[in-house]
Amino acid sequence: MAAIQQTQGDYTSSESTATEAIPFFDKTTDNQYKIAIYNTLGINYVNLFDYDNSIYYYNQAFNLAEDELQKAILKNNVAVVYMEKQDYPNAISILTPLVSIKKVTDNDENYARILDNLGFSYFKTGNSKKGLDYINQALKIREQIKDDFGITTSYYHLSDFYNKTNPVLSYHYAKASYAKATKINNANDRLESLEQLIKNSTGNQSKKFTTNYLHINDSLNKVRQKAKNQFAKIKYDSTKEKNENLKLKTQKAENDLLLEQEKNRSLTSYIIIVLVSSFLLFLYYYLTTKGKREKAKAVYDSETRISKKLHDELANDVYQTMAFVETQDLQNPVKKENLLGSLDKIYARTRNISRENSEIETGINFEEELKEMLSGYNNNQIKIIIKDNGDINWIKIQTEKKIALYRVLQELMVNMKKHSQCSFAAVSFDSNEKFIQIDYADNGVGMNNTQILKNGLHNVENRIQSINGTITFDIETNKGFKAKIAIPK
Repeated sequence: MAAIQQTQGDYTSSESTATEAIPFFDKTTDNQYKIAIYNTLGINYVNLFDYDNSIYYYNQAFNLAEDELQKAILKNNVAVVYMEKQDYPNAISILTPLVSIKKVTDNDENYARILDNLGFSYFKTGNSKKGLDYINQALKIREQIKDDFGITTSYYHLSDFYNKTNPVLSYHYAKASYAKATKINNANDRLESLEQLIKNSTGNQSKKFTTNYLHINDSLNKVRQKAKNQFAKIKYDSTKEKNENLKLKTQKAENDLLLEQEKNRSLTSYIIIVLVSSFLLFLYYYLTTKGKREKAKAVYDSETRISKKLHDELANDVYQTMAFVETQDLQNPVKKENLLGSLDKIYARTRNISRENSEIETGINFEEELKEMLSGYNNNQIKIIIKDNGDINWIKIQTEKKIALYRVLQELMVNMKKHSQCSFAAVSFDSNEKFIQIDYADNGVGMNNTQILKNGLHNVENRIQSINGTITFDIETNKGFKAKIAIPK
């Protein structure tokens, strides 16, 4: 499952699924399964730009590997992480010993991959002669074994190599890389090749490559999102069926137990059962009545809050729109456009009210729901960045704290969208022995104490205090807005 999600580019979900497999490891588990999981996590983390975790899991896999070729492949993966970090000297120190291992040199595909990475690293450290030699050696092997995926990478590296010294040759290799990537239908490599072509072209040609890049990138995002949604449904249906089967088995076991007890029940048992049943009935009645009262109060509070939002945020917009329709000539394109804008504004407010008052999933899917809520504020004007090192065990966090935190972050995001005028906002999650720590920051206009009260952020403070947490605001105007939240575990 994690491998499929990774192939579809859903690295966050793949990381979550792979992590679910780790608790099943025991002394009898074949090391190959462990290596596969750790390698999957290493790939996920490098694509999520969490390089330290990527190196950690590659090394975990390396420590379990017994085959020399497999060890070399994992070491190459670690070197790739250092290349992503632009730490090319470290990458060279890891790759150099690998080219002397017989099992590596006997395996053309992996030998070419290591040579190519080594050559590119030498090029990036300024040793162009040595770099070009290794890259060409790798290309020759790949052409001999007809490794189109590898040839695409070699052409791309050669294009980068000649980018400054020979733009014409750089353009030639970028175009060759793009052609190979198109042949094997590798969208990511096509995008990288198009970036090189854009760098080495001008005018209409550059515009053509840019348009092609945007089209492929948009199509790739749509395909990945569709795959993500389909996979989520498959997991949901599977879990639902499994739970229903478990429920039926539980009911059958309970029925069998009741029948057995019925056969062996004595007078004393009858008395005990009557007493226990009476107590349970009383307790059930008491708890049910109490629950109904609490639920009625919660419904009332929720209805009051929604009613206030409808009156304060929606009613005026609807009234103004009705007045506009009654008094304006809607055949006029400008007036018609204004009407559509007003309707869109009303729709957005309605959707936000619905989102803010929807039920919150507090079970095993809480983390995914929380991140999806935060990502939902991502648009063409605002980029949302989520950083999570994955060390928070949300299952052990109390439901009340999850709900409070969800609503607090939701209110911060709503405030950001309404008032901050920012182009990006970042939310990071961290944890220590005693606290969960969440940091929010944006590059907007910031606010002072008066604006915090005016914008309703005092509700945020009340929510955090209700779960014995703390929240502090950075109120330097025109330097963005920051909030630090600490919640006891």
